[in-house]
Amino acid sequence: MTTDIDLQSAIAALDEYGYDKKVSADLEQARNKQQMGKYIKSLDYSLRRLLILQETVNELVEEKKHQLSQKENIQTYKTKIINLSREFNISYEDVLALMAGTTTKK
Repeated sequence: MTTDIDLQSAIAALDEYGYDKKVSADLEQARNKQQMGKYIKSLDYSLRRLLILQETVNELVEEKKHQLSQKENIQTYKTKIINLSREFNISYEDVLALMAGTTTKK
């Protein structure tokens, strides 16, 4: 009997926690500009701190853009290697070996 009550209490607590997470005003839950703006306003930062935050966010955005560009370039080269292997009817690994200047022995 007490196990049922404990289980019900635990489920109720988890439900309340989930609801609180959905309606809380923290940055982790912000999904759009309005929600993020509301959270940042709630921090009540001075202009100096907001400028530091802006600079930090801009740097992180540039870093993410660079990483995305690198991933796209790598995928482009992989696709080109796959196309070469199909065109010359050789394996992907053989194309890589030829590009590296070595040949594989079979």
